Order: sequence, then structure tokens, then C-alpha cells
Amino acid sequence: TTIIGNKYTYYEESEMSQAQILNQKDYKRLLAATKITRHADRNRLAVVLSFGAGLRAKEIASVTVDNVIDASGRVKSQFELDSSQTKGRKSRTVFLSDSVMKEIESFMCMNEWMRKERHGALLRSQKLGAFTSQSMQNLFKHLFKMIGMEGCSSHSGRRSLLTNLNDNGINLRTIQKIAGHAHINTTAMYLSVTDTQLHNAVNSVSY
Repeated sequence: TTIIGNKYTYYEESEMSQAQILNQKDYKRLLAATKITRHADRNRLAVVLSFGAGLRAKEIASVTVDNVIDASGRVKSQFELDSSQTKGRKSRTVFLSDSVMKEIESFMCMNEWMRKERHGALLRSQKLGAFTSQSMQNLFKHLFKMIGMEGCSSHSGRRSLLTNLNDNGINLRTIQKIAGHAHINTTAMYLSVTDTQLHNAVNSVSY
């Protein structure tokens, strides 16, 4: 934690530098691995929320049914996480892509009973209780181990998403909002420079 005046800025440098970015092939392998786990639908959605929405382990663990499902039972396109659910003591808005929304709807269709417990955790442990941040990190560690991926952590999905957005030409301010970072330099530290970006950069100038 870095303290600037009376404000706290959470940089997570060690997590970022250690979290390996997955390519599309490895991401599909990770999703495939969830199919042979005991709680396949739950574990798949945890992976999707990490790689598709950029949620941290603590945030995935703390998301409630009420966060993502509206009063009519439909999946929201965006939702608010309060300060108790996030890292950094600050609430933030999470934006969901169409594909992530479909994954949530599919999960809810397989777990219809959860619609009656709107204030309960979206993803639950074997004993039907909420995950902790650490137990969610452990779940990701187990899934990565299943596919033989080293250097990965629960931060790999978040870092992969932000880097892919950057690689697709999304401006840094937009990526900052999606990540929920208070400071744009924090966002910049997440991003990995890819070969595609380097080739595009040198090809953008001609003499």
C-alpha cells in the first residue's frame, strides 16, 4: 500500500508482475478444465468474471445475486460493488459484456433456487457459504495447476483483459474505468506491451 497524503493508493505491483497473461488457447483450456471439476458451473463463472469482467478475487467472492440480477430477474448490464466488496475502500461500477451476461444467465438457469436468495453470494463454497478472497485465490491456483500453467494467479484474468483491451486500441481512460482504478498510472502498470502493439507502432510511421 502506498500512502499519498491522507489517501491510500493500492498498486498491487507484486501481483501484477507475477500474474501471467493467458492467450485465447490457454483461456479455452482453462474453461475446459472447469468441466471436470466438482462444481463445474460455479468454477466456469468464476473464470469468466475474472477474464471477462476483470474482477479481483475478493470481488468475485463478494458478488451477490442481487448485484447481478434485477428485480424482474434479468441479468444487469452493469452493477455497483460497494466499498466492502472492493479493494481500495471505494465503490465502483462493473460493466458486463453481452457474453458475460449470457454466462451469468446460464448459471442462474442451472441454479434457479438462488433467485429466491437475492442477497446471498453468487458463487458459493461446497458448504453453500460465501468464498473468502483467499479461498477464491486458492480455487484459481487449483485450476491453473490442472492445466499446467505456471506463473498464473487470480490476477491473471484481470491483467489479461486489460492488456487485450489495450491491444484492441481502447484508450487508457476507458480501460481505467473498466478496471475501477482511481489513478491512471495504476492501470498503466497492469498493461503488458504485446508483439502486435510493437509491430503496429513501427508500421504506423513511414518515411
